Amino acid sequence: MQNKKIVLSESELPRQWYNIQPDLPDPLEPPLHPGTGQPVGPDDLTPIFPMPLIEQEVSQERFIDIPEEILEKYLIWRPTPLYRAYNLEKYLGTPARIYYKNEGVSPAGSHKPNTAMAQAYYNKISGTKRICTETGAGQWGSALSFCCSLFGIECKVYMVKVSYEQKPYRRIMMETWGGNCVASPSSETKAGRTILEQSPNSPGSLGIAISEAIEDAVTHEGSKYSLGSVLNHVMLHQTVNGLECQKQMAIAGDYPDVIIGCAGGGSNFAGHCLPFVRDKINGKDIDIIAVEPTSCPTLTRGPFAYDFGDTVQMTPLLPMHTLGRNFVPESIHAGGLRYHGMAPIVSQLVMSNLVRPIAIPQLETFQAGITFARTEGFISAPETDHAIAAVIREAIKAKEEGKQKVILFNWSGHGLVDMAAYESYLSGRLADHELAEEEIKRALKDIEPLPKPRQYRV
Repeated sequence: MQNKKIVLSESELPRQWYNIQPDLPDPLEPPLHPGTGQPVGPDDLTPIFPMPLIEQEVSQERFIDIPEEILEKYLIWRPTPLYRAYNLEKYLGTPARIYYKNEGVSPAGSHKPNTAMAQAYYNKISGTKRICTETGAGQWGSALSFCCSLFGIECKVYMVKVSYEQKPYRRIMMETWGGNCVASPSSETKAGRTILEQSPNSPGSLGIAISEAIEDAVTHEGSKYSLGSVLNHVMLHQTVNGLECQKQMAIAGDYPDVIIGCAGGGSNFAGHCLPFVRDKINGKDIDIIAVEPTSCPTLTRGPFAYDFGDTVQMTPLLPMHTLGRNFVPESIHAGGLRYHGMAPIVSQLVMSNLVRPIAIPQLETFQAGITFARTEGFISAPETDHAIAAVIREAIKAKEEGKQKVILFNWSGHGLVDMAAYESYLSGRLADHELAEEEIKRALKDIEPLPKPRQYRV
């Protein structure tokens, strides 16, 4: 009988995170203070983040130790299994060998607790009593609510309104773990009230929700802000995934020719791929693919520029691929991955030609999810379906070329609380939506007066 999955022992859990910053061939450009235009310093970030996370954000250490308190809680679900997708391979008739890392086994059902646990811990030891955050599809909000509950920290979540309405069970998950979830834009913050005055029926966006969460954090004593993607320390914490994967692929006696992850803000893609990007920098021939939706084509159609991470301009200016801070995806887009920007690390890897971005339309992604469910059994998060669609494309390409390839992808979460999106697809109510060029031009007007990075590219 063939081995279906590779499971590491608990003693093989990585004890360090990998920081790619010292290995980047083209260093990151610094975040800028929006008022002075100068690089931000630790003092600029202390109202928002605890100092240990600020230190990790700028660290140039290649490996950073994982504290024992975090390791102990990682053991609730880590190490996660690596699967061989034999049934999908057979269905596609491909010579490719397909592997997937199952991050859906966490209590929150996704990769998000890898950083939520670390952020909750560092906030706890820094004296934080309350954490404010945003969430889009709800994976991050539920993960942070779960992790805050283990450290006795209050959690307030601003959830993008269209997702809040489409995915009520995500809210219930948060509340079960003690989190307080409200639809964004809300009437609880000045930022939210301003948006509602301008657009009473706004479906919300991650940029708006971030604005609300930051405002809440800086106006309440004992509160800090937490972000589930984009920032360097988030990418760092997620690498526990890729580091485990390297051990598991070695046990399998294989090494990937193609590595795939979906990309919204960059966290699950980076955590899975960064250890392998280091191999590529050191000479390995790997095609590393970041997959995004055609409804929110940040990497494939957005310029690399300085932009705010939120809508009302409370964050530093970040060097990243962006569609403009006021960008709001169409409500018809049910597949997640809605953020207007992309992690600076992922953006820089694209600029350095180490990562290849592609965009896939909505209907193809859901069909891929259905195919995966009917072959491998697991029902995927709509975000994860983007990666599966790219895997299927690569597997068919290998078949057409008659080449044996090893394809590895991150199965970043299950879709068991996202069934409304599948129901919409199965009943024919979903449609493809490709962002019009006029919409991109309108969204990008906001960044015209901002400073430009030295690598600025339209």
